Amino acid sequence: MAQLSIRKDSCDLDFLSLGALVHRLDPGIIPFRKAKSFDIHVSGGEYNVAANLCDCFGLKTGVATAMVNYGIGELVQARVREMGVKPFYKHFEHDGVRGPNIATVYSDRGLGVRPPVVFYNRANEAGGMLKPGDFDWKAIFASGVRWFHSGGIFAALSETTSELIVEGMLAAKAAGAITSFDLNYRAKLWATTGGAAKGQEMISKIVKNVDMLVGNEEDLQKGLGIEGQDVESKTALDPDSFFNMIERAVTKFPNVKMVATTLREVHSTNRHDWAAVLWYDGKRYVSPTISLDVVDRIGGGDGFAAGLIYGMLAGKEPEQALRLGWAHGALLTTFPGDTTMAKLPEVEQLAKGGSARVQR
Repeated sequence: MAQLSIRKDSCDLDFLSLGALVHRLDPGIIPFRKAKSFDIHVSGGEYNVAANLCDCFGLKTGVATAMVNYGIGELVQARVREMGVKPFYKHFEHDGVRGPNIATVYSDRGLGVRPPVVFYNRANEAGGMLKPGDFDWKAIFASGVRWFHSGGIFAALSETTSELIVEGMLAAKAAGAITSFDLNYRAKLWATTGGAAKGQEMISKIVKNVDMLVGNEEDLQKGLGIEGQDVESKTALDPDSFFNMIERAVTKFPNVKMVATTLREVHSTNRHDWAAVLWYDGKRYVSPTISLDVVDRIGGGDGFAAGLIYGMLAGKEPEQALRLGWAHGALLTTFPGDTTMAKLPEVEQLAKGGSARVQR
């Protein structure tokens, strides 16, 4: 086994993500068919981690992404600036009619026995048009990047986005950065770019260049083709089968040094039991379990990833890094929107609660 070798020298960026930005229209607890107004959240699975790391944890972060020159693009750019994330944009011109577009996500929050409903318009999405060669990785990494991150949602947008992730991962490794990938397997997205077999093929190419994986049992099964039991046939908070799957995953991908995920048992839209697990350097770590009163569940997993990565970059022990991720993800569900409104002292205070244990 091997531990992560994290750069400690002076770098321009602590963390850089590669992914697509979206804007989410949120009518709150009102179903969209009855909505008369909505809030606009700027989001993206990969971007969210960078935004959280900057705004809450005070790290220097960046995002490489597509930008469209029109009103929605201007709105998105303003929100990225507000979160303090340094952008590396590949610009596209909008034709005034059909695009290219920044994708729209529609998501009400549900309430109680009524679940949230999420649907998309990703037609003619600029993010899906990104391809190898669109970013000058040599120049970006020249000033120093400690950690590089991408995810499965971006990988599934087109054949070229997966290839771009591989290109970015190779450049990151050559520059001495840690690499991470959130599997975030979405069958509907992969169905538009070749189906499950194509998804596993492309994800495998990416994961061969990855130090850390984020993903639950379903992600490991469907994204990596790792055999496991039916995820519906057990309690959502049982970590043992997940750890067993990790052992099989790291046998298939021996370059992976770290795997983590959240465990969530949903009793109602607004009442969840929440925990998280980490496999690192052959050791198993399990967070406490907490009952959450959820305002908005979207982005909780990205909040977990941000806290965990902060802990590792800050040189914390693995158990403490896991607790920070668990605590920040929990707090993020208490805010509307996809990105953090938490402060670091709040995260640290919650992380002290409960008792994590190491399984050996």
